[in-house]
Amino acid sequence: MDYGKHYSVMKSDVIQLLRDNFPIDGNFNFSDLTFGAGGHTCEIAHLYNNAHVYSFDQDPEAIENGKSRLVKEGLEKRVHLIHSNFTFFEESLPSGLLLDAVLLDAGVSSHQFDKAERGFSFRFDAPLDMRMNPSVGASAADLLNGMTASELEGIFREYGEEKFSKQISQAIVDFRKTKRIETTKELENICFHAYPKKLRHGKIHPATKTFQALRIKVNDEIKVLEDVIGQVIPRLALNGIFMVISFHSLEDRVFKRGFKDWKEEAYPIEILTKKPLLPTEKEIFENSRSRSAKLRVIRRVKDWPSKNKYPRKE
Repeated sequence: MDYGKHYSVMKSDVIQLLRDNFPIDGNFNFSDLTFGAGGHTCEIAHLYNNAHVYSFDQDPEAIENGKSRLVKEGLEKRVHLIHSNFTFFEESLPSGLLLDAVLLDAGVSSHQFDKAERGFSFRFDAPLDMRMNPSVGASAADLLNGMTASELEGIFREYGEEKFSKQISQAIVDFRKTKRIETTKELENICFHAYPKKLRHGKIHPATKTFQALRIKVNDEIKVLEDVIGQVIPRLALNGIFMVISFHSLEDRVFKRGFKDWKEEAYPIEILTKKPLLPTEKEIFENSRSRSAKLRVIRRVKDWPSKNKYPRKE
C-alpha cells in the first residue's frame, strides 16, 4: 500500500491561515506535530521556499515513507523528520528555536486505518494492536484481556462516550472465560451482540465507540494532547500561530479548555477562532473522514512575561 495516498484534512484552510499571517518570501520556522503521509508538511515547505520544518511522527512506517518522499520532492535539507511522539516536542527541537507556526492534526492517518494488520479498524479481521508505534507499550488485546470489567467500562465511557459501556465490558469478560480476545472481528462481534437488538443496525456501528476508546487508551492520546499545549505555546515567536485539528468532542474539549486556561493565566495569546473552523461541503464530499474535523487557532500577541527563558505552566 502507498502511504503517500492520503487526504490531508483542512489543508486549504491551514494554507490560507499561513498566507494571511506570513509572507511567503520571508524566513519561516514551522512544525508539523503529526507528519503522517506528509501532505501538510510538504505543501507548506514548497510554498515557503525559506522554511525550515520540524515534523514529528511516532509511526516508523510514516518516517520511512516520509524520508523517501522528501528526497523525491527535494525537501530533505529543509524538512527535519523526527521519529518521536510529539509529547517530546520541547526536548526534540533545537535550543532557543522559536516557531512562526505549529500544526497539530490529531486524527489517525488513513494509512493506519486502512492497513489491516495495524488493528485500528473492524473492517478487517486482524490482530488487535492499535499502537501508533507498534514497538512501544501494550496492545489493545493486552488491555482487553488484562483489565477488569469496571476498568474497561470506565475506558469505554470516558473515551468513547459509549452508553452501553457496562454491557460491552461484561460481554468482554464473559468471552474471556472461553478464550483470549485476539482479533478485531472478535471484538466487533462482542460489541454487536452486547447492544440491544433494535439498535444493532443504526447509523453508527455498535463497535465504533469502543474501538475509538481503546485506541485513545492504548496511545494515551488525551494526556499527550494536554501536555503538548504547554510545550508549544512557549515556543511560538511573536505573532506565531498554533493550529489544531480535532476529530471528536474529547479532543476538541482539550484544545478549547487548554487555550482558555493559558489565556486566563495572563499569557499573551489571542484565540483567533471563537468558534472552530469546519470543513467545506466539497471537502466532506471528497473525503468523508473530514466530516467531524474542527480547526482551532491561537496567536502569540506580546512578549512573554518572563525574560531570557521560556515560561512554563505546569
